[in-house]
Amino acid sequence: MNPADKTQTGMKRRDFLLLGAAAAACAGCQGMGGGAAPLAGAGAVYDAGPAASYAADGVYSNFRYLGFFIVRRGATLEALSAVCTHRNCKLNVDTDQTFYCHCHGSTFDRDGKVTDGPAKRDLPLYRTSTNEAGHLIVDARA
Repeated sequence: MNPADKTQTGMKRRDFLLLGAAAAACAGCQGMGGGAAPLAGAGAVYDAGPAASYAADGVYSNFRYLGFFIVRRGATLEALSAVCTHRNCKLNVDTDQTFYCHCHGSTFDRDGKVTDGPAKRDLPLYRTSTNEAGHLIVDARA
């Protein structure tokens, strides 16, 4: 075999390309199980699946890796940034549905307001809507 046909990990170039194609196909998965599918511009607008999937009050962290939490409070369904406003670390959800940053210790209340620094800015809320298919659409553009 020609050494140029292998990646640095020893994987054949063909297998590497097939793996990339499979990852790209998975990126199109929608809903609660497969992640949100971007609708416009990478990382900008997402289809978060059926809005009915978020019927119970609470914080849904399914999309933390994309940078937002879905939050249901009564009739209100919101998308709150999952990125600390101090140094852009991903936030975690505590059992009381508050948020904390494991990087530098900032904490935020259920509404995304800073309760302890070093963060000084509250978490941004992203615009949400429901499309004609009943899916929650999250506009995560800044």
